[in-house]
Amino acid sequence: MSSDTDVNADDQVLLEREGPIAIVRLHRPDRLNAFTAAMCERLIAVFDETDADDSVRAVVLTGTGRAFCAGADLGAGGETFVLDDDPDTGGAPADTGGRVSLRIYRSNKPVIVAINGAAAGVGVTMTLPADIRIASDTAKFGFVFTRRGIVPEACSTWFLPRVVGVSTALEWTLSGRMVPAAEALERGLVREVVPADRVLERALELAREMVTGTAPVSVALTRQLIWRMLGADSPEIAHRAESLAIYLRGASGDAREGVESFLAKRVPEFPDQVSDGLPDLFESR
Repeated sequence: MSSDTDVNADDQVLLEREGPIAIVRLHRPDRLNAFTAAMCERLIAVFDETDADDSVRAVVLTGTGRAFCAGADLGAGGETFVLDDDPDTGGAPADTGGRVSLRIYRSNKPVIVAINGAAAGVGVTMTLPADIRIASDTAKFGFVFTRRGIVPEACSTWFLPRVVGVSTALEWTLSGRMVPAAEALERGLVREVVPADRVLERALELAREMVTGTAPVSVALTRQLIWRMLGADSPEIAHRAESLAIYLRGASGDAREGVESFLAKRVPEFPDQVSDGLPDLFESR
């Protein structure tokens, strides 16, 4: 759903570090960070890297320049959304925005988005699987698909109603109008709105709160439980998954350390790592 006007995908998405926090930066400021197929591949690769690195405890996604992401790069004009058939199936190819959204959804690390400016099309839908969105007071949001003759993508027809409710999701996607930051805050799309020069700093503050004194494996499993249970048919499904998680985690070195450090009034040093593997809490459930 996008054209590639840049050659080097690594230049389109930068990976930086702020202690235990990875900062993932969309980096095409001359194009308002417009989304390309190369950007899709690089984002997926970066989230693979952050999941594999135990020293990364959380991820903050943001943009370079005055926009977060203006949506799909429209450099191909009227052919922008003309796609080749999937070579394996001969049918519709996987939506690139959806591939990014699903990779963020599957992240084993918390994800916070610092929306530093305009976010339209895939530029907003890719943020929906994040755990928290912080918006600059200069940000605005556009689910503009009907105005481009297409439909919502990036799994947003699943995520958006769960974030803002079905009525707001329908209003925003059917009209395709731009939504100011204040309205996005009121409807629950973003957690808070801060001055433009504070948006990344505030996202980093929240990320640090999530990773200070918490067990990495427990954080990863809790994130999985919360997201997966949004689609559960009943609380009994959550009960079974949580029971298995408590059973497995209760016998872990992390649980022992969590209790002993609390009783000793010291900072915990959790021994378990995400890279050691996570139990499957949902198989046959």
